[in-house]
Amino acid sequence: MEDLELAPFILYIDADACPKLVKELIFKAAIKRRIPVLLVANRVLEIPRCRWIKFHVVEAGPDQADAYIVEKCVPGDLVVTGDIPLASLVLAKGTLAIDHRGKEFTPSNIRERLAMRNFSADLREVGIETSGPKALNAKDKEGFANALDRCLTRLFNQKH
Repeated sequence: MEDLELAPFILYIDADACPKLVKELIFKAAIKRRIPVLLVANRVLEIPRCRWIKFHVVEAGPDQADAYIVEKCVPGDLVVTGDIPLASLVLAKGTLAIDHRGKEFTPSNIRERLAMRNFSADLREVGIETSGPKALNAKDKEGFANALDRCLTRLFNQKH
């Protein structure tokens, strides 16, 4: 953990629900560009043996990983998550955030994304079925890889 804390920025992964494909793309980028990555989950995860990639296990329970990420992230870090409320919280701290399909969460789009999430939750609560997210495809993989590269380039340029 000490290596990560000394880094100019950290890429946090909300890892409990992060697709394997997304984690693999992040691992490749971390190794190639020497990017510090911290996976946060409520169970031990398999990660490559690499000084740049670490994981932190939180207690089981709702939003434990989210709370840890919000507590630890600082302006200039990057969070990868599919959790819109978490994205909203880290954006408020000045942290960049992208979802698993490469869509960047921004101050200008987070309210709409939260509203749509809440609307869908309300529909499900009254018994109306909503479709969940579709499985990731090649276009999503490319979109995530491109968004990750853009965010990392922006962070490197800010720190140098």
